[in-house]
Amino acid sequence: MGFNPADLFKVRSAAETFNSNHPKLLPFFNAVKGRAMTPGSVIEIAVTDSTGERIETNLRIQESDLELIRLLTEMGMKG
Repeated sequence: MGFNPADLFKVRSAAETFNSNHPKLLPFFNAVKGRAMTPGSVIEIAVTDSTGERIETNLRIQESDLELIRLLTEMGMKG
């Protein structure tokens, strides 16, 4: 499976639309990345669907998770 530069453009375009639709999300992550995004911290995620049903989960941050976040952040700064 090869790398297709057109796919990267699609991802970037979709990310820009997502950021436009949800302008508070990136500032939130920027606010927590330096102090709360540490190994052992817990991220909680909840989704309430259109019928009102709530589904939630959480994850404990590991060192390898921080590496992925760092790489994605670097890619975002370059793009």
